[in-house]
Amino acid sequence: MNWISRLTRPTIKALNQKKEVPDHFWDKCPGCGTLLYHTEISQNHFVCPHCNYHFALPILKRLEMLFDNEEFTIVQLPKITDDPLNFSDTKSYPDRLKDARKKTKNPDAFVVACGKIGGKNAVIGIFDFSFMGGSMGIAVGEAFLKAVQLAVLQEAALIVLTASGGARMQEGMLSLMQMARTTIGIEQLKAKNLPYIVILTHPTTGGVTASLAMLGDITLAEPGAIIGFAGPRVIEQTIRAKLPENFQKAEYLEAHGMVDRVVNRVDLRNELLILLPYLMP
Repeated sequence: MNWISRLTRPTIKALNQKKEVPDHFWDKCPGCGTLLYHTEISQNHFVCPHCNYHFALPILKRLEMLFDNEEFTIVQLPKITDDPLNFSDTKSYPDRLKDARKKTKNPDAFVVACGKIGGKNAVIGIFDFSFMGGSMGIAVGEAFLKAVQLAVLQEAALIVLTASGGARMQEGMLSLMQMARTTIGIEQLKAKNLPYIVILTHPTTGGVTASLAMLGDITLAEPGAIIGFAGPRVIEQTIRAKLPENFQKAEYLEAHGMVDRVVNRVDLRNELLILLPYLMP
């Protein structure tokens, strides 16, 4: 190698080499396409400061955002038989659960926590969409009923944040039965005059929408959230008609009376601070 090769070639290669930036440093906003520092959106409750697009929010961060002084207790949930139907498709159901638990560090798709909001007792249940699409199986039904029982015991408000693709196909009819079970649980709250508040986040669909998501005393939604039972394409094929623009978005549902208010995520805690004293004098 001569002196030209030694000095020039490595220099040119260095100039043309693409600098690698770790993915976790940046996030591209799906709403406006802006590249954002991850810390920038994290400090803004995972909301784009340019277009108000609401990113998926980690469960623990959401709990910290809603509870007083970021203080809460995660509730231990009943242990359920993992594979009641011995179901298997391209992968066995137990293996799918194992992968989801490793990924999310949660036992299933519903997390329950208790604490105070504005000094009022509150139980919060959150669907974890990253756990098999937030699908509702027996474990989710049991966790929801545990949240109801805890709210009754503590005379607390029950606040549920939904994000789900619906029933869990690997549990068949047993999954669909959770729609009825959660509905009965909500009736227990009503019998005790305890408030049930639902906050719809993106996406909320299927059997969750057809049951617990639409039975709140107050129904709030985050901006841009898709909320519905079946997908738009399925509906259009069924009714053989074109759906209105923005059909199933939170703002459309608010305009048609299915959602009480669309509330920006950064304002959700303040909204609850206003509502709870009226619902729990």
